[in-house]
Amino acid sequence: MDRRQQKTRAAIFSAFSALLAEKSYGKITVQEIIDAANVGRTTFYAHFETKDDLLKALCEELFGHIISSAMDCSHTHGLYSDRNVPESVFCHLLQHLQENDYNILGLLSGESSGLFLRYFKDSLNELIQTQFVNQNRKHNMDIPQDFLVNHISGSFVEMALWWIKGRMKQTPEELDKYFRAVIEPVL
Repeated sequence: MDRRQQKTRAAIFSAFSALLAEKSYGKITVQEIIDAANVGRTTFYAHFETKDDLLKALCEELFGHIISSAMDCSHTHGLYSDRNVPESVFCHLLQHLQENDYNILGLLSGESSGLFLRYFKDSLNELIQTQFVNQNRKHNMDIPQDFLVNHISGSFVEMALWWIKGRMKQTPEELDKYFRAVIEPVL
């Protein structure tokens, strides 16, 4: 994708995110997205076939970046310019939430939060499966792996929502410590 296409895509994502922070997904029209992004209808449809495709692409971009950067232990973008990269992948995720990358807080707590929470949890499932369950699972447990992955990712999402609603009083490091204390016994 060339630079011009990347700029157009970013403008559409930005406009869509801003609209999602204001109203529910079902009430947003493609025309509103086009107007807010200041692009033509043909340009929009050259990038996305439908509004649903845009939602899926936005979630993949948003959560894909956060999850893939958390899986890459050497990841050192601007988030860590003045501090060390955390040892815990969960702490890394919480730091991204705290930095509000891509206005994620508005998306996770807005009217359309259910859609984003489902995508966030699905993205977490892969991370938890590869980083924890496959590597650290006690062999004597009779708990199905998919149940364990679902439980851990669901717990993380609920913890993140609790943290956001509580105005993020705890640091990512504190919350990471609490979360790992709860999940490590089952891993």
